[in-house]
Amino acid sequence: MTRLLLAASTLFFAAMPAHADIFKCVSADGHVTYSNMGDKHCKRLSFDTPAAPPAATGTPAKPAARAPTPQNFPKVDESAQRARDGDRKRILEGELDTEQKNLDQAKKDLADQEAVRYGNERNYQKVLDRLQPFKDRVALHERNIEAIRAELTRVR
Repeated sequence: MTRLLLAASTLFFAAMPAHADIFKCVSADGHVTYSNMGDKHCKRLSFDTPAAPPAATGTPAKPAARAPTPQNFPKVDESAQRARDGDRKRILEGELDTEQKNLDQAKKDLADQEAVRYGNERNYQKVLDRLQPFKDRVALHERNIEAIRAELTRVR
């Protein structure tokens, strides 16, 4: 019971804000000291807490106005942009095909390795350790395909 009371009182006093006046004192020779007791040569320092943010009024803040495009900013012709977008889409589709072939091969390699059991793998953890790089390769190609498909959805 005493320990509980001691712990509770410690938490209570620790949670109380500490307040002390701090003074900056400069002597005649320019030596600066800080103290909690001031005299006529000392200046009280202020440690104000920052003001709280203004309360929400229910109206959303207006977005910042967009800056106008500079006159000398390079512009791309619409047909040139369409051609670039077409090239980008074609390149991404080629990468998707290549990545799909790599995934199929990685899955085949994994299946081949899962079908094999070596004599020195009496401990099943050895089998898992041997298969892990093949599983990682399959997961990598799956993530790459997902990323390429997401990129294709953003192509105009």
